[in-house]
Order: sequence, then C-alpha cells, then structure tokens
Amino acid sequence: MTAIWAGIDAGKTHHHCVVIDDAGKRLLSRRVANDETELLQLTADVLALGEVTAWGIDLADGGAALVIEILLNHGQHLLYIPGRAVNRASEGYRGDGKTDAKDAAVIADQARVRRDLMPLRPGDELVTELKVLTGRRRDLSDDKTRAINRLRGHLTSIFPGLERELDLGNAGPLILLTGYQTPAAIRRTGVKRLATWLRHRKVRGADQLAAKAVQAAENQHTSITGEKITAQVVHTLAREVMALNEKITETDKLIEGRFRQHRHAEVIASMPGIGPLLGAEFLAATGGDMDAFDNADRLAGFAGVAPAARDSGKISGNLHRPKRYSRRLQRVFYTSALISIRYCDESRRFYDRKRAEGKRHVQAVLALARRRVNVLWALLRDGRCYDPVPPVTEAA
Repeated sequence: MTAIWAGIDAGKTHHHCVVIDDAGKRLLSRRVANDETELLQLTADVLALGEVTAWGIDLADGGAALVIEILLNHGQHLLYIPGRAVNRASEGYRGDGKTDAKDAAVIADQARVRRDLMPLRPGDELVTELKVLTGRRRDLSDDKTRAINRLRGHLTSIFPGLERELDLGNAGPLILLTGYQTPAAIRRTGVKRLATWLRHRKVRGADQLAAKAVQAAENQHTSITGEKITAQVVHTLAREVMALNEKITETDKLIEGRFRQHRHAEVIASMPGIGPLLGAEFLAATGGDMDAFDNADRLAGFAGVAPAARDSGKISGNLHRPKRYSRRLQRVFYTSALISIRYCDESRRFYDRKRAEGKRHVQAVLALARRRVNVLWALLRDGRCYDPVPPVTEAA
C-alpha cells in the first residue's frame, strides 16, 4: 500500500485535514466538524487511501481532545507539532497566505520529514484528572490575583492608609474589610470593639489588626467623594477573594488525593522541595511516563532548564534559553529548587557553590533545577525514593 501522512490543523468547531504521499502530493484535503460521526468518517477515508505512517496535529488537548482520542483508539501513530513550529515551518513553503488547508499540509509534511516530534499516547485517567484540576487551580489563582488587585485599587482610592497596612493574602484583613471599609466607621468602632468583632470571627492577631486599622483611621479624617459606593465594592471584592480562597483549598485537597494515588507519587514527593501540588503539576506536564524521554537531557530540554546554543561565525559558547519548552514544567523545577535551597543541605551547598563561581541568583537556581532534573529522572527510572546519601554498590 502507499505510504501516506495526514496533518490536522485543529480548531474549536472544525478541523482541516490534508493527506500527502511520500512525494508530498496531496491526496485529500477536507474540512470536518469537531463531531464524532464526521471524524470517524474522515478516519475511515484516510485509512482507505493507503498505509498511514503517521498523523500530525498542532494541539494536544482542548478542542482537539475528541479527534486525538478517536485516532488513538484506532491505534494510529499521532505526533504533536506545536503551533509555533508550524508557523515557522510555513515560511519555508510556497505562498505567503495563511489558510487552514496550508497549515494542515505543513503539519503533514513535517510529520513526514521530521524525526524529533513527540508522539501522543493514550492518556492515563489519573493524569488527565490532575491536568484538569491543576488547570482549574491555576484559573482560580489568577482570578484571586485579579480580585485582590481590584480590591487594592478601590481601597486605595478611599482609604490609602489602611491599604498600606493590610496584607490581603491573609484571611484576617479580608474579614475586616467585609465589615469596615471607611476611616469614619473604624473610628466610631474603636480598638476594643473592633478587636472583639474580629475575635468573634476567629481572626488571628485580632488586637494587632484592630490597632493598625484604628491608627490608620485616626490619620485620615477626609471623606472621599464616592466613598459610600466604593466601600460597597470593597466589601463585595473582599467576599469574592474569601470565596476563591475556599475554592482553592477544596481544589488543593482534590489534587493531593489524586496525586497520592499515582504510582510515582512516593518517588516524586521524596525529592526535597516537591510537595503534592508541584508533584501534580509535574505529572500533568509530563504525563507521568518517563518512557517519553530517552534520557534526562530530553526532560531538561522539555522543561526549559537546559540552555540551547546560539553560535554563529566566530562566536561560540553563546547559550540562551530555548524557545520551545513547557513553562508549566519549568515552573515546577524552578520553584522546587528555590524551596529546596531553604530546606535541603545538599541543594544549599550546590547553590552556594554556583554563587561563589560568580553566577547570579537566577542562574544559580536554574543550575540547581537542571541538576535536580537528572536526579528525579534517575529516581523514576530506578523506582526508588530520594536519599541524600547515595547507595554504595558492592564490588563483585
């Protein structure tokens, strides 16, 4: 049978598929709806054209989830080609225009000629759940940051002194703002009654918080135009942030519960600086399958902690951050490296050594993150937990 390659330019409502042979000739070009019936028909029509060597697609989830699942269920070899790679590759093909058909043809041809593309594999149900939950947590965290920023902006407009005194990352100041938002209201209440009000709502450090609030109120006796309605907005935003905190806490519990069920959970959590949340992010970013990475260098490159060369002419040894990497995975290794510096003696010594060599803080942390990639990859390969004292191999 004829060897063929299929490329899919994925979208939310429709996909475009182009099939080419080994000479690059188009055998099929079709736009299909993101619907199971049409996708099954497309799969059957493509398979009837010849022996499919590989399919290529520019999305790995989201709107492409259905077509990916269908192809994998049919035992097809599916390659992931990032959208940025498709855009850059398109510059080497004839024509300046950009259409879904052209992008699908580029994806098919890239699947035909490249040997470094990452294959997509059937998803692990547990890892898929972690992807959903960690994505949900990230959305909640972003919403919380935006709400806090809006809250600070409104509070500053009517009561800047109080805004400077409050750490809105803590529950106590948020509870305070659900009851009192203006200098006049806080002055009328006084320190003693305000502290009692806070204690009844189980606020830690109620006396200190009440004293700060009253002192700020004593320093401002001017009433700002629009203060009343702005105070209502502050009250609403404070409650929104508190509700988001509760949702984040609930999501964290769900993430930890599912992370602990994974077969690699004990190994991953044994690494200093990696807890359930970062461990779940690691599994969500990598799929939890180290078979996808031939060695630690491939994992480091995917995580963006292995510098890429940028040499030209007489310039050599010029390194820079790679442009294609998982920012989610880089955050896992960078954040865990920062944490391990505080709590792990071995990590601290490595960091101090890099600083003594003249590296800046960020460079030293990235170097530590790169070293930790090697360690974690080896631990997962061998199925053993982290031990600061490496095992001694007995002589034969």
